Amino acid sequence: MCGIVGYTGPREAYPIIIKGLKRLEYRGYDSTGVALQNSSGLKVYKKKGKVAELEDYIVGKDLHSNIGIGHTRWATHGEPSDRNAHPHQSSSGKLAMIHNGIIENYSQLKKELTNKGYNFTSDTDTEVLLNFIEEIKKNNQCDLEEAVRIALKRVTGAYVILLLDEDNPDTIIAARKGSPLVIGIGKGEHFLGSDASPMLEYTKEVVYINDYELAIVKPDELILKNLGNEKITPYVQKLDIELAAIEKGGYEHFMLKEIFEQPQTIYDCLRGRLDAAEGTITMSGIQQYAEQIVSASRIVMIACGTSWHAGLVAEYIFEELCRINVEVEYASEFRYRNPVINKGDVIIAISQSGETADTLVAIEKAKEQGAIILGVVNVVGSSIARISHAGAYTHAGPEIGVASTKAFTAQLAVLTMIALKIGYIKGTISEERYQNLLNELQEIPEKAAWTLKHSDSIKALAEKYKDARDFLYLGRGYNFPVALEGALKLKEISYIHAEGYPAAEMKHGPIALVDEELPVVFVATKDTYHEKVVSNMQEIKARKGKVISVITEGDEVSRELSNDVMIIPEADEILAPMLSVIPLQLLAYYIGVAKGCDVDKPRNLAKSVTVE
Repeated sequence: MCGIVGYTGPREAYPIIIKGLKRLEYRGYDSTGVALQNSSGLKVYKKKGKVAELEDYIVGKDLHSNIGIGHTRWATHGEPSDRNAHPHQSSSGKLAMIHNGIIENYSQLKKELTNKGYNFTSDTDTEVLLNFIEEIKKNNQCDLEEAVRIALKRVTGAYVILLLDEDNPDTIIAARKGSPLVIGIGKGEHFLGSDASPMLEYTKEVVYINDYELAIVKPDELILKNLGNEKITPYVQKLDIELAAIEKGGYEHFMLKEIFEQPQTIYDCLRGRLDAAEGTITMSGIQQYAEQIVSASRIVMIACGTSWHAGLVAEYIFEELCRINVEVEYASEFRYRNPVINKGDVIIAISQSGETADTLVAIEKAKEQGAIILGVVNVVGSSIARISHAGAYTHAGPEIGVASTKAFTAQLAVLTMIALKIGYIKGTISEERYQNLLNELQEIPEKAAWTLKHSDSIKALAEKYKDARDFLYLGRGYNFPVALEGALKLKEISYIHAEGYPAAEMKHGPIALVDEELPVVFVATKDTYHEKVVSNMQEIKARKGKVISVITEGDEVSRELSNDVMIIPEADEILAPMLSVIPLQLLAYYIGVAKGCDVDKPRNLAKSVTVE
């Protein structure tokens, strides 16, 4: 949640910060603000709403500065408003701070400060932490760095904080625990951000800050320390992301761009790993732990949202190909239970951002109990990638649209390759089946391109159904999680209520919803369950429900039973979800656009859930 950006160096800070905030707006857009420092002191400008509203508000203000911090907010403590927007200033006005995260013991700290005479102008935990830091600085007569270190030892919760101090006009103090922070290294300048997107056009050299680390950032110096005041040598990494990857490239929305990128992103995911001609899958991280995975009695997949749906598809794939018991858990539930984890259990953490708070805590817990942690993430250098024993990046590139699309299909591609590799080593898949699946998997990027090329009718379909109050999504087997994902996309993007169900469960309750007004979306591709799904379609037709179906090319039976169809090419049922989800993504997108929704930034949502 929340996007943070900072700069110190010879350039004008404001243009860099405002551009960075626009690139981070997918992380939160309830309110936004900047703090700048020049010879006349600390200036804070903030406004409820999106970055564009801040830009309008700030016209004519004193913006000259070579140092600054900026924030775009996803509200946790306190409703979206001007006064709750970040940055916050301390009671003296000498400190300004932005914060991504939640301070869980803020009420106790607030009570202590109130008893000492502090007054608060906002409802946020951030203002409490800032004044707590200032109180320590004043009482201990120490510098800001030491005050931050002392304060964070008292703090419970998650945070990335960036602070400006009027008495140190070229320095940003930063610290992190549980939320991401990247520092870009330039020539006599430094850039800070929640991810690398704000600094891509200025530098490709970055340092990923770890939990419990504190950074003292000056134009020509970066000092890293732990909370024990011991210096840490920064580990500089090279970014391989190009600027074009985070721009719209002629598309109306990032979401549409990312849907249409899927043939390429799936190809990038397979490239260098899958060689169907040689009959090989090369995944060094998985190979390193292959023996333990093969001998594991249980795999637990931990994820949230769309990634959880990818895990559900993978459950079917792993059990079919590897004959290993698989459980798929919501990370948010898993972490608060007392789950039975045995030494040698394999935990697969699935996350687009690699920073999902619940997933991080869940795998830390499992790791302590002797489990092997494998990460399937998109963002290089992310927290989940670093805490895992091994794993695989999805190589989907930056995903800016809040509703995940290309990350889902890339996750499926990676998970399928892992299952194929383990199944082959274990001998639970025949040579012939293995080779056929390799050949078919290699064709998926081309088939995804075919699906997109034949998607023109979906826009008209969206116009036809945009005023529906509810949708029901149904699928069986591998396509049941695809139905869940289709329903989630529609809810996220259009705010239409939608439910996903196993088609066989329809008769156990949901069929009561069916009338002539209800669109029912079937994921009805040709597979083992196809005849059963056709029977379910007939039951909906008999009750005058509107049947919309995702079908395999040439399936005239399903076409005859459907009011409207969306077509994908033929594919093995294990691989079909990477194709059948694409029409559902487009349907959600076009309905959202037809209803006038902001599809890239749906209300109340943020891209990366880094707080509980």
